[in-house]
Amino acid sequence: MQGANLGDILIFLSVVEAGGFAAGSRAQGLSRSAAGKAVARLEERLGARLLSRTTRRLGLTEEGARFHAHALQVRASVRQAEASVSEGAGTPRGTLRLTVPDAYGRIVLMPLVQRFLRDWPELRAEVEFSDRTTDIVEAGHDLAVRIGGERLPDAGLTARVVARHGTRLCAAPGYLAARPGPRDATDLADHACLPFSGSAGRQAWRLRATGAEAWQTVPARGRLSLGSGEALRDAALSGLGIALLPGFLADPEIEAGRLQPVLADHTTEAIAVTALYPERRLLEPRVRRFIDLMVAALPR
Repeated sequence: MQGANLGDILIFLSVVEAGGFAAGSRAQGLSRSAAGKAVARLEERLGARLLSRTTRRLGLTEEGARFHAHALQVRASVRQAEASVSEGAGTPRGTLRLTVPDAYGRIVLMPLVQRFLRDWPELRAEVEFSDRTTDIVEAGHDLAVRIGGERLPDAGLTARVVARHGTRLCAAPGYLAARPGPRDATDLADHACLPFSGSAGRQAWRLRATGAEAWQTVPARGRLSLGSGEALRDAALSGLGIALLPGFLADPEIEAGRLQPVLADHTTEAIAVTALYPERRLLEPRVRRFIDLMVAALPR
């Protein structure tokens, strides 16, 4: 068997198991002539006919039967080796280096990081909390998580949306008690809005009334704009105006009665959470599995 090509051996097995060259070659994604040449190369190297061909059937010669038994063992060994390597390669090891938004990272992602470390004891994690767009390759990060559909800062990055969070328009009870609350989206022009200053897209809010098909885009104008979701929440809590907050910041305050929904009969646009990572054919297991965890655990 010395000198026999592994690919030719696997083609030979496929032909035998399929009962013919046509079916065997299809199983391997080859042409019939290519499968025939592979078996011919094996027979030439071994100096023996392996298959007996008739017009009705394909069978093994005596030498072919002996070779077939050994070839099955070779294939089993190859598959076992592949499984062993794949299993080891699939285990997250080393250090997972993340850069995540400040509030979102602490409130939403840190429980996932803690769970990930519990699940994979051979892994370490380094987490940077930042709302800035950084060059993750230059900074040495494996993965950046960013809120919103930001443009990729580098063509060498891959982006994947891992979550979508609902948003809420809300204000403090004291603010709403001091003036009539808005009854439709256009009324927001008469109110103090608290826009997010970190993204031009959130200087305008998109709303859709219940039963309506079209979205309305309303400028979010006010005396105060902030580049932090938590700062926006705190400004709303202090009665400075109406804020558009993600549910993970707004819902606890609404449930506690510290904020009240505004235009509750309108739908506000969800925000996307995007994972950015260097473009490469194979992701390290620690990166791939953490992305998979986010996709499985976060709202879609």
